[in-house]
Amino acid sequence: MLFDTSFRKDLSRSFGVALVVLGTIVLTSILVRTLSKTAGGRFDPADLMWVIGLASLSLLGLVLTLALFIAVVSAMGRPYRDSEMAVWMASGVPARRFLRPVLRMAWPVLLLSAVLQLWLAPWAEREAARLSEQYERRGDLSRVAPGQFQSSRDGSKVFFIDRHTESTPETQGLARNVFILSQQKDRESVTTAAQGEVQWEDEDRYLLLQSGQRNETRTEGGERAWARFEQYRVLADRQTTKALDELPPRAMSSLALWESGEARHTGHLTKRLGLVLAGLNLTLAGVGLAATNPRRPNNWGLVMALLSFVVYFSFTGLTEAWVAQGKVSAPLALGALHGGVFVLALALLWWRDESLALTTRLLPRRSAA
Repeated sequence: MLFDTSFRKDLSRSFGVALVVLGTIVLTSILVRTLSKTAGGRFDPADLMWVIGLASLSLLGLVLTLALFIAVVSAMGRPYRDSEMAVWMASGVPARRFLRPVLRMAWPVLLLSAVLQLWLAPWAEREAARLSEQYERRGDLSRVAPGQFQSSRDGSKVFFIDRHTESTPETQGLARNVFILSQQKDRESVTTAAQGEVQWEDEDRYLLLQSGQRNETRTEGGERAWARFEQYRVLADRQTTKALDELPPRAMSSLALWESGEARHTGHLTKRLGLVLAGLNLTLAGVGLAATNPRRPNNWGLVMALLSFVVYFSFTGLTEAWVAQGKVSAPLALGALHGGVFVLALALLWWRDESLALTTRLLPRRSAA
């Protein structure tokens, strides 16, 4: 039908524009945040683009849902602003008739969003956690860029090194002109060495320095000690390997969350399922929220729609906390929130049809009078 085809084209154009704008904003935010984490020693600079891609993948489902919602509100708002909706209503085409082309265009987006939310986003979080853990397992010296001061993960040490410029079997993994500032509870020390390397023994990480000196000062009494060494070996930190159960819930697969049975895991699974249901509810609600007064065209409809989106997703996050704390069960949380929004969306659509139909019937009577 020409009506369905033309409206789907308009809806597709609005979705493309919204997706590009939102994608640019989200990608810029991810880039800034990832650069900050990389500079802080969370990720290997060589993995920067891969980490940005993983972070984008984890948020793509939410971006698709919001872009689809904005597209529905924008595409549905145009017939109201141009007074086309009154013509459609007079011709016997109610607002709910727009659900068919909207859903025909939206279902692939909703399906892709569900796949992202339930499977791909958790995988991206796990992969990012693996890259971060893999980089943290490298020695602190190997993570310091030459000629730059950088702190350790716990913030107790500051490193400065000058790496070997020539990579040979004898010098690979070594650093020269090492400077280490260590701050502990009752003392502060400055260690310099001509050469240093990191050694692993089981899960313990040791720092082996050669040809250097160490100056130590007690913070309370001001006593100082100075020592010169040919070789100095010190425990840098103890490394623990994270298991799947120790990963945060957002990095666990949906099947693992389901099989776990823990309250916090069930809460996060409730949130994931809620985000999938929210995509459908927002698509339906967008048809009803798009109505505007053609005599006073403005963007308040879009503003109210975005406000509804923020409130809805805030309650989706609250259901995760409520289920995790044992206040409500997962089925009750999903049914009460998302089932309630589904009913409200249909009620709003029915009210829009009835109010516009009533206005259309009254206009001829007023003209005759």
